Amino acid sequence: MKIGCPKEIKPQEFRVGMTPNAAHEAVAHGHQVMIETGAGVGAGFTDADYIAAGAQIVGTAEEVFAGAEMVVKVKEPQAVERARLREGQVLFTYLHLAPDPAQTHDLLASGVTAIAYETVTDDRGGLPLLAPMSEVAGRLAPQVGAWTLQKANGGRGVLLGGVPGVLPAKVLVIGGGGVGTQAARGAAGMGADVTILDRSVPRLRYLDDIFHGTVKTGYASAGMTAELVADADMVIGAVLIPGAAAPKLVTRAQLATMKPGAAIVDVAIDQGGCFETSRATTHQDPIYEVDGILHYCVANMPGAVARTSTLALGNATLPFLIALADKGWKRACAEDRHLMAGLNTHAGKLTYAAVGTALGLPVITPEAALAI
Repeated sequence: MKIGCPKEIKPQEFRVGMTPNAAHEAVAHGHQVMIETGAGVGAGFTDADYIAAGAQIVGTAEEVFAGAEMVVKVKEPQAVERARLREGQVLFTYLHLAPDPAQTHDLLASGVTAIAYETVTDDRGGLPLLAPMSEVAGRLAPQVGAWTLQKANGGRGVLLGGVPGVLPAKVLVIGGGGVGTQAARGAAGMGADVTILDRSVPRLRYLDDIFHGTVKTGYASAGMTAELVADADMVIGAVLIPGAAAPKLVTRAQLATMKPGAAIVDVAIDQGGCFETSRATTHQDPIYEVDGILHYCVANMPGAVARTSTLALGNATLPFLIALADKGWKRACAEDRHLMAGLNTHAGKLTYAAVGTALGLPVITPEAALAI
């Protein structure tokens, strides 16, 4: 199979869809790998690294899209990239379609077979291709939140860990999954007073056990959430419904109850965000203010640590990438229900139910798509 990896063009995105190790593995399996020149530079990989791995360096993204049977990326294709996709081609990347009708319609119009990292599943009910970036984003959240809280950035001027004689900042983490767990661990490690909310009592028991009292836990009722949001110096949104739009858990009216200069970090912004006032920002211009509350809503947070993120993502995606290349997407999906869960579009049909619900579009099952 001809596998293509273009350079990411989303603003301030430095990750790359294939590492040299992934290219080497694919070439060893008999596949041709095309890498756009300079695609790996942001993650610390040179064209020479890819050449040494057996890949071919091509000059433009147009050549990659035109020649590839499967396009491997990190972020959702931008409008100019979507125009280059075609029926019969496989796209393997993060998509986050539920809050993005324009991208969804373009993918359907192209006829491309789009497999989304974020909806591939595993035997434990997890999301193995989303997990590494969730871990990175979770660990980054208190770090960028602490920066947002600095007075020079418009924040309250509060140090997360406080100092002797001065109480630490209060951090509320909404969502106790992978992102929330890592965010709580990081904030607690910085000395903050951390509370994590979730609606699963078994999950809360698990969190209580692993944190040994260093992090408080609470049930995420509307009343409890409102009470703790009002008392927090930083609120981290870490809620995920796989493939679906994130629920809006904090309203604009609630901002008036918060401390002036408090910080919101919305890690769920890729799925539309879990704060009513959230809108996507970039690393170049990451913060905006609404009613005196600072919002950090960068839609590709892991891109800030591009090398770590690329290596972690590459480790997770490689077995699926090789399966798709070796077997073709139909056989690979037919033999692996977890990979089939990643199928979002095929031949102009939407195949992921949560996206159809979010956007009001008709959906067929992935199994039906295999028969087209």
